[in-house]
Amino acid sequence: MERMIIFCTLFFCSSMALTAAPHKIAKYKQIFKTINLLETTVKDKDVELLHTPENPAEECLSTAVTCFQKGTLKLQPENSTVNATFTQTIKTLKRFTLSSRGKCESSCESYEKKSPKEFLKSFAKLIQQVIR
Repeated sequence: MERMIIFCTLFFCSSMALTAAPHKIAKYKQIFKTINLLETTVKDKDVELLHTPENPAEECLSTAVTCFQKGTLKLQPENSTVNATFTQTIKTLKRFTLSSRGKCESSCESYEKKSPKEFLKSFAKLIQQVIR
């Protein structure tokens, strides 16, 4: 009887782990699409350059996402006709979280500043790294 309980517990835990992974990947893919949508509507001329994490270490992924989230708050829409969609997209990215293991030594200010479109391309690249 005891073995049966242990077996059922292990089966339940493994099935939960298998169903959780596709949900997270679907969420990351949606974030990736959101970033690409934002890239087409962002103002790229006469704007503030943003600290852009590139190729962060595994333990710095969470910090990099936080940097990107702070940066997205500084983005501006290309024109007023896309303002409502733009604002909703920013809110979606603001709610995104990513946990990472370990302690990261770098801060947002340690990354090079780049234009908004380059910033978003790097953000999309980071999300692709997380998906893999």
